[in-house]
Amino acid sequence: MSRRHDAAMAFCSALLAAMPSLAMAQISVASGQNAAPVDLTGYWVSLITDEWTSRMLTPPAGDYRSMPLNDAGRTQADRWDPAADEAAGEACKGYAAPALMRLPSRLHITWQDPMTLRVEVDTGTQTRLFHFDHNTPPGPRTWQGHSLAQWEIVRSAELSAETVAGALHVDTTNLQSGYLQKNGVPFSDSVFVTEFFNVLVGEDESEYLAVQIFVEDPTYLSDHWVKTVQFRREPDAEHWNPTPCSAY
Repeated sequence: MSRRHDAAMAFCSALLAAMPSLAMAQISVASGQNAAPVDLTGYWVSLITDEWTSRMLTPPAGDYRSMPLNDAGRTQADRWDPAADEAAGEACKGYAAPALMRLPSRLHITWQDPMTLRVEVDTGTQTRLFHFDHNTPPGPRTWQGHSLAQWEIVRSAELSAETVAGALHVDTTNLQSGYLQKNGVPFSDSVFVTEFFNVLVGEDESEYLAVQIFVEDPTYLSDHWVKTVQFRREPDAEHWNPTPCSAY
């Protein structure tokens, strides 16, 4: 059984553990806009509540102490040259799918069609497409890769199969090698990314989007790189401000 399957099961177990009264809860999967148990669409702004310096600022070269790099990963990270990336037209290497959700940014999420969720990110002016039709061909490798999505829906027999929770599960492959962190911390084209998108409601009725990220890379990582980031829903596009990639 793969480590990414273990990660998915760990998330599901945690979701059930948060609902102790629903002993008969079961998890099912569903696809597309009509099956959505939560509304992810709209504008969201990232909340930088942890790791402020590594997320708001580009860390200096060699600052990868918190990353589970193996020897090959450390060697590659030590070769970081932002000027060379800019000259090669590769300034967006640090804005790839494995790292994009951690950048200080805003999201604009819409349905491109009933089976494709579109996630636009203003930092770096990036776009991700989440395909619920798993027969969608991957195309060439890119820094956003090929993402297949499904809803993980929790239902309870105690509530006559009423949906009580749900999250979006996204697996991303077919990535062009890039950076997990803008200071050259690498991921290879063998990387596999699993994400869970959850909508939470605060005491003040504000909505929050929590994204759990699991990155597996046999080339450069000795273990999963695991992160959770949060966004708060915004009412409109007033602060939406697309900016280009920068290697620095």
